[in-house]
Amino acid sequence: MSGTDVSTETGPDIRVDRKPELLVLRALKLGDLLVAVPALKALRRTFPRHRLRYAAQGWLSEALGLVGGYELLPTHGLDEPLALEAGVVDVAVNLHGSGPESQGRIEALKARQTIGHRSGHRDGPPWRAELHERERWVRLLEWHGIDADPLDVGLNTPHVPSPVPDATVLHVGAAYGSRLWPADRFAAVAAALDAAGHNVVFTGGSGERDRAVDVCRRAGLPDGAVLAGRLGLGEFAATIAAARLVISADTGAAHLASAYGTPSVVLFGPAPPEIWGPPPGPHVVLTRAELRRGDTFADQPDPALLGVTVPDVLAAVGGLGLL
Repeated sequence: MSGTDVSTETGPDIRVDRKPELLVLRALKLGDLLVAVPALKALRRTFPRHRLRYAAQGWLSEALGLVGGYELLPTHGLDEPLALEAGVVDVAVNLHGSGPESQGRIEALKARQTIGHRSGHRDGPPWRAELHERERWVRLLEWHGIDADPLDVGLNTPHVPSPVPDATVLHVGAAYGSRLWPADRFAAVAAALDAAGHNVVFTGGSGERDRAVDVCRRAGLPDGAVLAGRLGLGEFAATIAAARLVISADTGAAHLASAYGTPSVVLFGPAPPEIWGPPPGPHVVLTRAELRRGDTFADQPDPALLGVTVPDVLAAVGGLGLL
């Protein structure tokens, strides 16, 4: 038989002329993709003859390219069925969650093999809320007989150069107000680092550009330091990969710093670092856990984040030997 054969089982889609397909469902954001990298790499090693697809929002395509080996299947959350006919997928992997919505999207694929947490009619490991996200998905694969390393977080080198090599990156945005450290504190940190000789730049999405401009001006730095809204995802990754230092809330910027081993100071609010924090390396986590309210979708910064002061951040930078 040819190298493209997949299974001798009968079913709705027996294919001998093309690769069998593996589909990973994780229809979430950049940070969610990055903490799943160890699991994605393990799946790539285990299924080298499969066509690998990753179901998530289309704007993540460049970031997925940094993982390597996967094609993006544009998927907007769990609102609509996956754009694949039943029986096309050989192996379906639920890295999205363990609830009925994600389980239902996976079951609708009618794959030959399904990898997921325990559900009403499928076996698997039980969901454990206390696990770190990297550990969670590695543990899932290991239960299904797939070796994985939770510290295998590295990404491919970006295909574009950094526009500001050796810069100190202050990523001032976040998806929710609960993770927005106050602008005046970011500005005070920026001014102190600029005075110490750092080339400070400000990053964020297009919707965060006004906040970045505000922080920049409060710090007394030129508007040209604001990169927010000007970088594609590949350029953003390149900026983080070549940075001297990254200071960020627990966002995609922090996870990129982990992936590239870039020194970072990560400010945690509603999410516990025990679940989302960086791996071992030149990374410092700052939070006030005893103050945590834990409402991810709140409009106002979590008290655990507000408990982090400007001197705390500068001391962390000093501890990394960068001040």
